[in-house]
Amino acid sequence: MVADRRSTVRKVLIITLILNLAVMGLKVFVGTVTGSLSLLADALHSITDSANNILGLVASHFSSPEPDRNHPYGHQKFEALGALGIAAFLGIACFEILQGAIARLIDGGEPVRIQGSELWLLLVVLGVNIFVAFYERYVGQRIDSPILLADAKHTMSDIWVTISVLAGLIGIWSLGFQWLDVVLSFPVALLVFWSGWTVLRDNLPWLVDEVAIAPEAIHDVVMQVPGVLNCHSIASRGLLGRQVFIEMHLIVDATDVETAHEITEAVEAHLEERFSPVRISIHVEPPRYHSNEISYSTGE
Repeated sequence: MVADRRSTVRKVLIITLILNLAVMGLKVFVGTVTGSLSLLADALHSITDSANNILGLVASHFSSPEPDRNHPYGHQKFEALGALGIAAFLGIACFEILQGAIARLIDGGEPVRIQGSELWLLLVVLGVNIFVAFYERYVGQRIDSPILLADAKHTMSDIWVTISVLAGLIGIWSLGFQWLDVVLSFPVALLVFWSGWTVLRDNLPWLVDEVAIAPEAIHDVVMQVPGVLNCHSIASRGLLGRQVFIEMHLIVDATDVETAHEITEAVEAHLEERFSPVRISIHVEPPRYHSNEISYSTGE
């Protein structure tokens, strides 16, 4: 049985949504007052933080681990789809940041006007971002939630964005280097892009049914069960430690159904102990059957 973690996920997402909205408001306020392009770009990044929280709440609502008639394998891919939505938001943010920076380089603009009080507000923003990122990562690792871990990565990128923007504004405030504002907009865009790529990379294996466990590892566990002669055509999908589905053909040393059933149940017990949570489908074959194919070949 897969634990239903949705209530915990929703609680964390609601808390971080409130904090992200506050952070976004502060950045928009300071960015508008100072005329800083890099800070307004950072505020755009924070808008995606809030949108991601809302998306995560929607995805979590539909990501029940329990199977039903229409979704016999459960609903957990909804959560992975939510993480891909986060990657899409990050791609949009990256484009908007680059577009604004290039326009400022071509057309110029008003100089940035920054004061010490506004820099202190940005330090508060930075502190909130750090809290949100570590809070989401801690809970995400504890309950193994991809939507929380993906959002924590996004917020972590926001921390580095805010640090770079803050450093640039300090340079403008203390040294008058106005060019820092536009120049720093480009690494902000790169950080946003990298964050989106890592989220996409981490969730694609679940959606495309990439192998979850090496067939050889499953074969080694199964061959430890008395009465098993061999197993082949082994396939697995899902995410290890979250939910795995295993299929195989099992050759047993039994000529009656009852004995074959007992051996099969022992195999399932061994696999559940080793790879839980796991759902297993086994096709039983008689002793005379032979196959050297542990899993499926790559093919040409």
